[in-house]
Amino acid sequence: MANKLQMQGDESVLLHLTHSNMKSFSSDARFSLQMTIEAVKEKLWRKCGTSVDSMCLELYDDTGAKVSDLADNIRPLGFYSPQDGFRLHIIDLDPSSVTSGGWLEDTSLVEKYKISDEAYDKLDGTFRKYKDKLGHQHSNTESKIPDNYMEDLCANIKVGDRCQVEPGEKRGVIKFVGRAETLAPGFWVGVQYDEPLGKHDGMVKGKRYFDCPPLCGGMVRPDKVKVGDFPERDPFEEDEI
Repeated sequence: MANKLQMQGDESVLLHLTHSNMKSFSSDARFSLQMTIEAVKEKLWRKCGTSVDSMCLELYDDTGAKVSDLADNIRPLGFYSPQDGFRLHIIDLDPSSVTSGGWLEDTSLVEKYKISDEAYDKLDGTFRKYKDKLGHQHSNTESKIPDNYMEDLCANIKVGDRCQVEPGEKRGVIKFVGRAETLAPGFWVGVQYDEPLGKHDGMVKGKRYFDCPPLCGGMVRPDKVKVGDFPERDPFEEDEI
């Protein structure tokens, strides 16, 4: 059998790996031809979880034909004349192996930890309690805002007025003044910006307050709006001559 021994120096071979219990397991690994079959199994155990004592190896060529059973643990891999592209098939003989039953591939087979809503509500520091706390704080904040909040600032703001909105000195025209049922209590001003610097087309949370081109609409508090002689800017106008 000496003619089967193919080892020269530190030559290695690249093999494709498959597993009997894991149909989706597919990998490539490089092995030294000097390695014993037992050392090969040790390396494979770290890759697939099949124990060395429960592992059998079969070698197939690149056409799918079986070359040999790698049954002698003390022989070097090179004895079996593997070549790059050959397939090394791992067979797990342990019926209680971690790879058996398919649960490494099918997560529906893994038992899930479950907790009742009642037990979960008794726990501290959960995401549910954090979310409830944020919602409570938000509702408390809104409940403290009166319905006439900033109404006095709207006295000189009329639909059709030119305006400038801070921050950013965004210019546009007033399209809405009043309470907005889909927003926080108080008075709001709807603006159609001269440029697409807004967030919507006049519809906010499913309620239409005015019409304007997409991304040209904004709903802001009256204290952010200044009405007056704010003509539309000429984009080609130079600051200096």
